[in-house]
Amino acid sequence: MNCVGCLLNEAKKILQAEKKGYTIEKTVPTRDFFKVDDGQLYVVRQTEVADCVKLIVAAKMRKEVF
Repeated sequence: MNCVGCLLNEAKKILQAEKKGYTIEKTVPTRDFFKVDDGQLYVVRQTEVADCVKLIVAAKMRKEVF
């Protein structure tokens, strides 16, 4: 059950299907050079503490190429 790289919604479905408890923590860039799309959250880190899975999520960056 590795959810790293998955969209948050997909990770939630996987964990609910396995009846695992989870917590979500959102991380954001320290600078706002690139804008982010808060509608697309991805799991960037996953740790398991006791019977609960902790998911660290980050928004997809909206990079514009000129």
